[in-house]
Amino acid sequence: MLLLIGTLPIEGLKLHTGEATLDNGKLKIGDKRFAVIRGTPAMMAACCAICNAYNLDNPYCIVAGDIGAGDGSSSIYNYLKDNLYLLEPEVCAFHYIKPVLVAHNKVVDAINKMNKKPILIADAGYMYVAKMAGFASFYDIFTPDLGELAFLADKESPHPFYTRGFIFHMEDKAEELIEMAYKEKNAPKVLCVKGKKDYISKDGKIVKIITKPDIPVLEAIGGTGDTITGMVAAFTYKGLSLENASIISAKLNRIAGKLTNPTPATQIVDIIERIPLSIEKF
Repeated sequence: MLLLIGTLPIEGLKLHTGEATLDNGKLKIGDKRFAVIRGTPAMMAACCAICNAYNLDNPYCIVAGDIGAGDGSSSIYNYLKDNLYLLEPEVCAFHYIKPVLVAHNKVVDAINKMNKKPILIADAGYMYVAKMAGFASFYDIFTPDLGELAFLADKESPHPFYTRGFIFHMEDKAEELIEMAYKEKNAPKVLCVKGKKDYISKDGKIVKIITKPDIPVLEAIGGTGDTITGMVAAFTYKGLSLENASIISAKLNRIAGKLTNPTPATQIVDIIERIPLSIEKF
């Protein structure tokens, strides 16, 4: 099973689970359809696009609505605590879930009950709590942007908002920040750092820097980093190594972006719909 988990910015949406597919520009999870916007939906939709292109099983998704109060995040934590070890996923990708240390650690306990530990991928809020809890090395891949990388590199920061100024202003020194994150044991085996340049590192060593195609306007389109996370999940489920899944996902994301002839008005769903063609152009 390929398992994707995260909150949606929908007030009142109760915990919802099911297989996911792309359906006429919408993300369909079980019997519900959701708009493909930045964040969790973009991650899940991009993953669906790769799974469909390679005839992989549809991902199984766990979502709940959360607009900041933490209610949806709490319901996801509780569900994972009680059910994750029963699902026995091979790959598990987490997106935005409100950081709660005790709840996160109970999820780790559930993972440790599994017969085989899945490949663990984290982005956004769940990546924050994994680092805050001191469990970064328990995971396999983090997919931070440069600001989040600065947070990982800062041993004292409990949240990206509190990243110390001198580190936050090192964003143009990605390679140094990557080295710091590993030194502080705040990084998993592989980092896929998303930005103007995409950096893929393994065990503290940079294995690839991706710069082409260079499409600056993509920076203004919300969700273009979330799509990489979803593709990484699909490619690891397909059987690629952690670093190769990250490299190919970053490259395909750029190609798909180029194929849309993007403007600042371009929506993330437009890019996701170009993923199959980007595979042909790869």
